[in-house]
Amino acid sequence: MHHIRIAENAGFCFGVRRATGMLEEALKNKSEADRVYTLGHIIHNEVYLDDVTSRGAECLAYSDLDRVLCDVQSGQRVTVVIRAHGELREVVELLEAAAAKYPNFTLLNGTCPYVEKVRRIARENSGEGKVFMLVGAAEHPEVQGIMSCADGEGLTFKDSRELEEFTKSEKAAEFGKFTISMAAQTTQKLSEWKKSLEIIKKVYTNPLIFDTICSVTEKRQTEARTLASESDIMLVIGSDESSNSRKLYEVTREECPTVYFIGSADELPNIQIPQGAKLSITAGASTPDSVIQEVFRKMNEQMNENFAEMLEASMKTLNPGDVVEGIVTAVSAGEIQLDLGYKTTGVIAYDKATTDPQAKLEALFHIGDTVKAKVIKVSDIDGIATLDKTRIDSDKNWDKIVAAAESGEILEGKIVEAVKGGVIINIDSVKVFIPASLTGVPKDVELQTIVGTVQKVKIIEIKADRKKAYASIKAVLREERRAKEEAFWASIEVGQEFDGEVRSLTSYGAFVDLGGVDGMVHNTELSWRRIKSPAEVVSVGDKIHVFVKDVDVERKRISLGYKTDAMNPWNIFTNKYAEGDVAEVKIVSLVPFGAFAEIVAGIDGLIHISQIADHKIAKSADVLEVGQIVNAKITAIDNEAHKVSLSIRALLEEAAAEEEAEIVAEAAEVADAE
Repeated sequence: MHHIRIAENAGFCFGVRRATGMLEEALKNKSEADRVYTLGHIIHNEVYLDDVTSRGAECLAYSDLDRVLCDVQSGQRVTVVIRAHGELREVVELLEAAAAKYPNFTLLNGTCPYVEKVRRIARENSGEGKVFMLVGAAEHPEVQGIMSCADGEGLTFKDSRELEEFTKSEKAAEFGKFTISMAAQTTQKLSEWKKSLEIIKKVYTNPLIFDTICSVTEKRQTEARTLASESDIMLVIGSDESSNSRKLYEVTREECPTVYFIGSADELPNIQIPQGAKLSITAGASTPDSVIQEVFRKMNEQMNENFAEMLEASMKTLNPGDVVEGIVTAVSAGEIQLDLGYKTTGVIAYDKATTDPQAKLEALFHIGDTVKAKVIKVSDIDGIATLDKTRIDSDKNWDKIVAAAESGEILEGKIVEAVKGGVIINIDSVKVFIPASLTGVPKDVELQTIVGTVQKVKIIEIKADRKKAYASIKAVLREERRAKEEAFWASIEVGQEFDGEVRSLTSYGAFVDLGGVDGMVHNTELSWRRIKSPAEVVSVGDKIHVFVKDVDVERKRISLGYKTDAMNPWNIFTNKYAEGDVAEVKIVSLVPFGAFAEIVAGIDGLIHISQIADHKIAKSADVLEVGQIVNAKITAIDNEAHKVSLSIRALLEEAAAEEEAEIVAEAAEVADAE
C-alpha cells in the first residue's frame, strides 16, 4: 500500500491569495469596455495565468504604463493590480497619483503585508548615517521593490556566503561608523538567514536586525523539511521563477533522496514507486489548489489507487476534529441545524455559532445557507454531530490577525466582554485581548462602558504558540491624533481664527487647545491693559476666540492673539463719549495734584486738584475718597497720548449758574407782578 501526503501549508499563501482575490474581484466586476491589468505576472503559474488571461486580465510591462495612463486620460476605465511581491516605489507613487486624479482609474495594491513591512523597514532605516542590507535575490521583483524604498546606501546579498565575502572588503570596514540594519526577503531560507545573522553580528556592533521571513513561508519550509525526512519520494510543485518554490526544492533535497520539481500535473514523470513507499507533496505559494489536486489525482492513477473510492470511504464516517460543510435546515434562538449529507444531523449551539453574545442567530443564518464547522462530538445512537463553527472562523481569520501585527494594519471589531485587566474584542470571530491601560478608558471609568461598541485597534503582540493576540485602542487614537496634528501643521497660517479652550495658565500667558494642538496667548495679547497674571482675563476651561499671530512649524510653536480693536478700551471710550459729555466715574487713586477716575474699564481720566471743587482745597482727599462714584465733565481728550481731562468743578459752576439764573428769573417775575 502506497501513502501520499499533501503538506497542510501547500499552495497559495495569505499574500498571494489576497492579491489574486483582488484580481478575481476586478474581473468579476469588469464590463466589456473596461481594462484590467496586472503589473507583471500576478503569480508564477502558467495554468492560473492562462485562466485569468482568458477572462480579460492583461499583463503590463513598465514600458506599457505611459500608454495605459494616456488611455485613462482619454476616459478609458482601467484597473491595475499590484502583485503580492510589490512594485518599485516610483511606480507605486505614479499609479497612486493617477488614481487620486482620475476617477476612472482604480489601483488595487495587492502587496503582501509581510512585504509591505520590509518596505517600511527599508524606508525608516536608510538614508544619512544609515546602511540598509537585505538578504535576498537582487533580481527578484520583491527585492527590487524593497530596495527602491531605501534611501542612500542599500546592499543585497543572495546568501550568507556572499555576505561573508563582503564583510572582508574595505567598504564593509567603512560602514563601521554607520547604523547597520539588516532584513531578509520574505521567502528566504531560514537556515541562510540564521547564518547571515551570525556573520553580521561578528562584524558590526549592535546591528538592527529585523526578522522579516514570512511566518507562512517559515512554516511551509519547516513542514516540507519534516515531510521530506519521512518520505521516500517528494514532489515540489511550483514555477522555476518562484523564489519560495525553488527554496522548497532545495530544503527537501537536503532530507529526501528522490525529489521532483514540477510545474503542473502535465510535467509529472512516470515514477516507479516501490511497494509501501511514502510519497509527499508540497507546493509553492503561487500554486493554485486545483493544480495540487490534479497532481494528487494523477499520482494516484499512476499508483493504481482509486482516489474517488478512497475519498468516499473516508467520508462515510464522522470523527471529532473533522471539518464538514452542510446546508442550514433549521435556525432557532439557541442553535442551528445542518444537513451534512450523512445520516447524521449537525447541530451548532449558540456559543459555537458566534462569539458575539449580543448577536441573534436568526439574523446571522438562514435556511439554505452553507456553513463550514468542525466536528466536536458524534453520537451514532442519536444521529447527531455536535459542531463548532467558531473554531473554523477563528482559524480562517487568525492569519489576518498575524498579518495585521506584521503590517500595522488597523482592524475593527466589537468589544464583547469586560474581563479582569481589560476587555475582549471580537475581530472576525477571533477573540483578542486589550489591556485596560490600552483601551483609552480613564482609570476612574468602568470598562463595561465600552462593551458592545465597535472599536478600531492595532495588533501589538502575537503569541503564535497559543494563538493569542493583544491589541491597543490607544495606538489607533495616537495615530489618528498624529495624523490630525500633521494635517493641522500642514495647513496652519498667520491670520487663521479658532474657537479654542483655555487648557492651562502660566505666569506669562495662557495655552489654548486649538483642536489637538496648543497655541500660546502672551499676557500682552490677552488684554489692552497691563496685567500681572492671565487669570485676570481668562480661566482654565474658558472658550475663547483667538487668531494666529505667528507660526514656527519646525519648533511646533504657535503665537496667538486674543485682544482685538473692538476690545480696545480707548476705542470703547471714544465710541461712547466726546468732549463736553458728562460721565459717571469711579475714583481709583488720589495724588498730590488731583485724582484719577475710571471712565470705562481700562481708561482713567485726571481730575486736577483745581477741578475737584468750586473753591480752593489743600488736597484732593479733603473732598474725594477711593471708590467714590461721582459725575464729571470730560473737558479734553488727547487721542495721540490717550489722555482724558475731567472736571467736577465745571459741573458745580454750571449748576450754580443755573441756580442764579433761576433766582434772577423769579425776581423779575415778582417785579413784573407788582
